[in-house]
Amino acid sequence: MTPTESELEALREAISRAREAAGSGPLAGISAAVVGPEGAVAFGTNEVHANCDATRHAEIVALSRAGAALGAADLSGHTLISTLQPCEMCLAAMRFSGIQRLLFAARKENVAGKYFMFPSLTLEDYRAASGEGFAYLGGVMEEEVLDLYRDGKE
Repeated sequence: MTPTESELEALREAISRAREAAGSGPLAGISAAVVGPEGAVAFGTNEVHANCDATRHAEIVALSRAGAALGAADLSGHTLISTLQPCEMCLAAMRFSGIQRLLFAARKENVAGKYFMFPSLTLEDYRAASGEGFAYLGGVMEEEVLDLYRDGKE
């Protein structure tokens, strides 16, 4: 999978937003975006602690905002971008929304284990279980965010 320029631009913006969020409060430095042919549709930053809601991961927030912006829950033809490899819940939400393309910075093997509830399952396991329903590329601009996630204290 080769990222498009608008996907890379959205990832750069997500990294900037993650760093800003990490400086503004505890455990919030994760950011995501939904990108389509029209460019970035929506961004989201982790709202778990701000809203006392374990489901408000950055990817979920971005998917929700993209659906609202486009007036549709089906986001087929779009790409999910994240500063951190999406967890199991976010992968499921990505697939429920019809997204078949995923681009992210920090990879699971290079970050604290707290970000994944099923650590023995790999991203390839999820891809295979979905009927190989999505393509992904991780590690893009990874060095720019590893300091946020390596110890789990973003």
